[in-house]
Amino acid sequence: MGRRQINSEFGRCAFLVILLMGFVSCSVVYVCFSVAFRPSTSSLVENGGLREEDLEIEDRECCRGVEHLELWGDAVRWGSDFKVNSSEKCCRACKEMCKGDDGPCLCDSWVFCGDREACGSRFGEGIVGLETNYGVLHVKLFPDCAPHSVTYILELLASRHCSGCQFYRAESRGTSWDSEGNHIENAPFGPPFALIQGTLEAHGTIFKKIPTEDCPTIRRGSVAWVGSGPEFFISLANHDEWRKAYTVFGSVLPEDIEIAEKIAQLPTVPELWSNINVSVLENPLPMRFQRIKKSFGNLKLNAHRFK
Repeated sequence: MGRRQINSEFGRCAFLVILLMGFVSCSVVYVCFSVAFRPSTSSLVENGGLREEDLEIEDRECCRGVEHLELWGDAVRWGSDFKVNSSEKCCRACKEMCKGDDGPCLCDSWVFCGDREACGSRFGEGIVGLETNYGVLHVKLFPDCAPHSVTYILELLASRHCSGCQFYRAESRGTSWDSEGNHIENAPFGPPFALIQGTLEAHGTIFKKIPTEDCPTIRRGSVAWVGSGPEFFISLANHDEWRKAYTVFGSVLPEDIEIAEKIAQLPTVPELWSNINVSVLENPLPMRFQRIKKSFGNLKLNAHRFK
């Protein structure tokens, strides 16, 4: 049954008037906003269009994330095994797993847990341990600067062994660097070169060269590759003279640097490498990787050990 129409002609006219008023109002608002938010033509001409750094800033802003909020779905295996210190770093580390603009992404979801109370023991996990007979060197990894390097470290952890991983070279700071790693004026830059060096190539594995990644100035505690790996070193001093030549993928925590200093004092024998005098350990020092689960507020750790 149809409904009764009341004053149909009047209603039709009123509808047309209201529609016309709405159209005029929208047109006025559109014009006002267009003028207010239109970019300055002169500024674009003077700067030759958008600058490259502007595009970089826009790209960075797309990866900030929201603190205390999980984004992009459930954590994938890579994300569950490794954590960084901010949602932005977590997001950018995931993006680094994508090959080009149209290539495949090994990581397509990420979760950042940035609340100490809510995350508990899972907060701040981004540290691995190098266990030696002289103590554990806790190394903070840099996935945002060296994602390929960190991926290799995680692969070593997943393999559950590091047979063959060892330190074989040890050189103290000598009289060239002070206890904080600063170079002493007019002192030579070595030898000794203030470092301990070893290899992270496990027996029974095929090592693939690590591509060059971020190469900052080597500081006291820096953990870096020699070339493309698997040889690496831990620096006991600030080496400004090396001019950003090595990929740095981590840093030894300050409270553990004394362990590296002890290793540097072990008995050595001299050798000549490419006309450079070096000190090689009489007995290579084996190391074992640990995946660290850090409880916040201290360094008491529960770890899975891999030989």
